[in-house]
Amino acid sequence: MLCWGNASFGQLGLGGIDEEIVLEPRKSDFFLNKRVRDVGCGLRHTVFVLDDGTVYTCGCNDLGQLGHEKARKRPEHVGALDAQNIVAVSCGEAHTLALNDKGQVYAWGLATDGQLGLPGTEECIRVPRNIKSLSEIQIVQVACGYCHSLALSKGSEVFSWGQNKYGQLGLGYEYKKQNSPHVIKSLLGIPFAQIAAGGAHSFVLTLSGAIFGWGRNKFGQLGLNDDNDRYVPTLLKSLRTQKVVHICCGEDHTAALTKEGGVFTFGAGGYGQLGHNSTSHEINPRKVFELMGSVVTQITCGRQHTTAFVPSSGRIYSFGLGGNGQLGTGTTSNRKSPFTVKGNWLPYSTQCPITTDSEECYCVKRIFSGGDQSFAHYFYPQNMVPPDDFRYPDFLKQIWTVNETFIQRLLTFPSGRLPLEIANEIDGTFSSAGCLNGSFLALSNDDHYKTSARFSGVDMNAARLLFHKLIQPDHAHISQQVAASLEKNLIPKLTSSLPDVEALRLYLTLPECPLMSDPNNFTTLAIPFGTAILNLEKAPLKVLENWWSVLEPPLFLKIVELYKDVVVHLLKLCKIGVPASERRILTNFLHTAFRVLEILHRVNERGQVIQYDRFYIHEIQDLIDIRNDYFSWVQQQQQVFGMDVNHGLTELTDIPVTICTYPFVFDAQAKTTLLQTDAVIQMQMAVDQAHRQNLSSLFLPVFESVNPCLILMVRRDNIVGDAVEVLRKTKNVDYKKPLKVIFVGEEAVDAGGVRKEFFLLIMRELLDPKYGMFRYYEESRLIWFSDKTFEDSDLFHLIGVVCGLAIYNFTIVDLHFPLALYKKLLNKKPSLDDLKELMPDVGRGMQQLLDYPEDDIEEAFCLNFTITVENFGTTETKELVPNGADIPVVKQNRQDFVDAYVDYIFNKSVDSLFSAFYTGFHKVCGGKVLQLFQPSELQAMVIGNTNYDWKELEKNTEYKGEYWADHPTIKIFWEVFHELSLEKKKQFLLFLTGSDRIPILGMKCLKLVIQPTGGGEGYLPVAHTCFNLLDLPKYTDKETLKSKLIQAIDHYEGFSLV
Repeated sequence: MLCWGNASFGQLGLGGIDEEIVLEPRKSDFFLNKRVRDVGCGLRHTVFVLDDGTVYTCGCNDLGQLGHEKARKRPEHVGALDAQNIVAVSCGEAHTLALNDKGQVYAWGLATDGQLGLPGTEECIRVPRNIKSLSEIQIVQVACGYCHSLALSKGSEVFSWGQNKYGQLGLGYEYKKQNSPHVIKSLLGIPFAQIAAGGAHSFVLTLSGAIFGWGRNKFGQLGLNDDNDRYVPTLLKSLRTQKVVHICCGEDHTAALTKEGGVFTFGAGGYGQLGHNSTSHEINPRKVFELMGSVVTQITCGRQHTTAFVPSSGRIYSFGLGGNGQLGTGTTSNRKSPFTVKGNWLPYSTQCPITTDSEECYCVKRIFSGGDQSFAHYFYPQNMVPPDDFRYPDFLKQIWTVNETFIQRLLTFPSGRLPLEIANEIDGTFSSAGCLNGSFLALSNDDHYKTSARFSGVDMNAARLLFHKLIQPDHAHISQQVAASLEKNLIPKLTSSLPDVEALRLYLTLPECPLMSDPNNFTTLAIPFGTAILNLEKAPLKVLENWWSVLEPPLFLKIVELYKDVVVHLLKLCKIGVPASERRILTNFLHTAFRVLEILHRVNERGQVIQYDRFYIHEIQDLIDIRNDYFSWVQQQQQVFGMDVNHGLTELTDIPVTICTYPFVFDAQAKTTLLQTDAVIQMQMAVDQAHRQNLSSLFLPVFESVNPCLILMVRRDNIVGDAVEVLRKTKNVDYKKPLKVIFVGEEAVDAGGVRKEFFLLIMRELLDPKYGMFRYYEESRLIWFSDKTFEDSDLFHLIGVVCGLAIYNFTIVDLHFPLALYKKLLNKKPSLDDLKELMPDVGRGMQQLLDYPEDDIEEAFCLNFTITVENFGTTETKELVPNGADIPVVKQNRQDFVDAYVDYIFNKSVDSLFSAFYTGFHKVCGGKVLQLFQPSELQAMVIGNTNYDWKELEKNTEYKGEYWADHPTIKIFWEVFHELSLEKKKQFLLFLTGSDRIPILGMKCLKLVIQPTGGGEGYLPVAHTCFNLLDLPKYTDKETLKSKLIQAIDHYEGFSLV
């Protein structure tokens, strides 16, 4: 051991020497052949811990600092600690804390401020005593300020006690001092790596490099850009991304070491102790420039000086106050920037160097400082060991976390009872939010140091793998212990406000634990955990939503599936029936699960992590009566708005959870049921209304004059005109009725076929270029309103009505609108994605504009706030904003330009036309029920979807005449059909049904009928589109059938704008 600095009280342990101060490192013969584990330096005393756990002290003993009554100038053994294996020490101005290998803390020395954490009123305690109030808690680190103390537990709790004059306890203003250890509640949930204390300031460092400081700040030693003291822990934001791995504090200054080996200092600089070549104070962390060329791996602070160790040269550098020799430079002058400590330093290397000098060389193992003294524990070149590196944490000083080694250790125990200490470790880890938040960190590229509101720092795959290793059927005793800790200790203690983003990680990782998705634990784990999510305040919830939105789809799906399963589980319980006493609890549980899903759905809406249909709960229809649910929902809505509740519906139900509040769980089948239900309610209400207004209706039979259908009589050759005429006279309520179409002069049997034909014909007519109502976009094969049309809005109104009627009558129409139309119908704003769908070229151009990295946008793109449109062969320029022609597009306003462009295409330019369409559509399909749909679901209601299931088609086909499923022609027909390409199969659908998409309820609704025809094999198959009927000649060989079928399909003229 080398010692230098102030020796006036014997604190260097060099024995009875004459000098008061030692100006350069001097060997202490006491430590020959002894290995040192830790050194604590007080203002006037020093404590040494050896590798065997024994403790030696020397220096001033006026206040019992030494813990023994022997000589003071040499290190003497503290007998009172003989029974303990001490692993770490820390010294304050005149007190000491020692920690043993069981996590127990011993204290001695000055007690007037409560810094020993012991009961009683003595001025000082001269013999080490155990701090009983911490005996149940496993402590891993202790740190002493001048008159206060800190301790960190295995469960990541920080305790403080002693003086609080400057707020250094972090417990608020209330106390001047604390005589016993108190948990700093405001830090709960954060995973800590280290604690540190200065004269009257305190720091904690998280596993991912976030730093919280509190206490005295007169010189800026908290690094917070001001000099106000802090009574509660405050995040030092400016160092958050610097990957800080170690902190140490002097009386009024602070130093921080980064993973890259850089050093930041801040606080009091009057003696040069910050190393910035000046004597000014720094209220913000500042990098020590002169150390930047070297990688530093150890830093320590004395009262007013700082030392740093650079392994590549083996040298120690020091700066700051030198008056007592504490810099080891051979003089008493102060140093304002790093200066080498005198000595023959050798860097560590694996082969022994050949020394020619007679002088001794030293290989530093570890440096220590405190007060005005400094120490270096060294080895000779012949038996050197690698120096300590503060950048890599000492495993024994760390909080518990779930990691590979921990799990391997657990799994080595045979199933059955676990040893008590192991059970305690599992319980401690899974009861502590801090421990779980410090688990599964993303270690590759040190990613977890980038933790922020946008990035969780968690390696989700590691979480999944480790949880699955831990929770296994053949280790049930482990699972039981984990479940008990989560249920009884962890989840109930989760709070709504969190101290830091690092405290949120468990909300991401816990759903990966298989225990959560076990139905037996739904009510004890998943639902209480859901409640904790819902209780989060706005800010933390927003961060969690950000993290969710960037999860891999399977991981996001996992959470969605979990709460879907919970819902199904609860609904099944409801269906079986529960005692009234439990019904309210069940209702609350249901609300919780649904509301968690609602948040997840909101996240998914913003960033589409998974397909929206992954939220569907298909079992819902079997578990609840959807119609009743809808009635209750409509009623609830009316009560909310204080409207008159319709008298016919009042007594129906008393269910507080209406699932219609969470429409995203309904699949297409359920939504279709809802539409029908809504139509019935609307008609019923309308009929009621008619009667209520009509007093004489008291004497009339109720349904006398009400026709149950909406009848459209039209001529084939004037289908548009007639339809407009009839619909103009139709009362709004009648739109909700089932549609019956009669073509003048034809027999009126509408079993759906005539109605379908009407939709086909009227759409073909309305989309005819002669009306010029729509513009066809070649590249996307889609249509959009043409702002050049001469037609009045009546026709747009009609198309809106027709789309609405198609939905209500479950007929799909072949309408190639982009999704933007359905967004607008549901009052959602179209976005750049919609522009990309309609006009892929333009959309890509806009994206390039937004992604362009350079600043010279104006020169590169030459755009201003205008749009060029074609107008009957000429082009004209329209301004997107007032004076748009004079506003160039630059980096700052490019987003506004894109937004204005999208707005022009989808809104401004077609405003009057779309609003006519909208009114028409809402006349038929208005009402609350539309709120339950997603734009893409609404689109599927109008034009069908593309979830093809060709086997299902074959299964549901009917045969007429002599055909049957196993008829030879039919068998070869299906063989040929299934071999067709997807494109050809879609063409066949178009040929047969008039649309290449299928109704929202799926293939099973497409009833194909195949019948034989009299003609020979020379004839082509014929389709009767309105009835999905195929006339199939009795072909006998496969090749003929194939060529004739393809010929027929290819010749079919669909109708579109082309």
